[in-house]
Amino acid sequence: MNNENLVIYDFKILYEILNEISDHINFKLTNINKITDLDLKVQDNCLVISNKKIKDIENQIEIPNFPIDIVKLVENINIKFLKKKYSQQSEIDLGVYKLNLNSRKIYNSEKSLDLTEREANIIVFLNKSKKPVKISKLQTEVWGHNSKLETHTVETHIYRLRKKINDVFEDKNFIKSSKYGYIIK
Repeated sequence: MNNENLVIYDFKILYEILNEISDHINFKLTNINKITDLDLKVQDNCLVISNKKIKDIENQIEIPNFPIDIVKLVENINIKFLKKKYSQQSEIDLGVYKLNLNSRKIYNSEKSLDLTEREANIIVFLNKSKKPVKISKLQTEVWGHNSKLETHTVETHIYRLRKKINDVFEDKNFIKSSKYGYIIK
């Protein structure tokens, strides 16, 4: 069984039907009668099904009409879970920013910025490191260059990336440098 949790809200008959076929579905079933029973911390990790639209719940399927084709419903549920998983895997949390790896956009609640593939790779690599990364390590890991090469490619890319971020987000401190290398703060 996967980590996906399907919450059925105030729809007892649907819960009973899906519970009958639970050996053939790959998500956990939960039945609730009051929306207040839905733990807000768990809400991000679940899909809610009801026979009416629920305010302030993003990930939901509304089934207002009958009869229901159960096979199509289960397919729809699986597709929703796959899309959610794909979206979660393609987004990296960078504090006040998020980086979408599919679109190569870095954004906050107000603005977004298109990045090149190399710029996105730099951010991903720096973000994974908990300590400053030396230029030679970036050359090897992001560019695939031999660290013995004398080049200012890394510095130039970091300079341009910092400038782009500062121009859009007015943030001069996103990528910090020290004598030990570069780090994302």
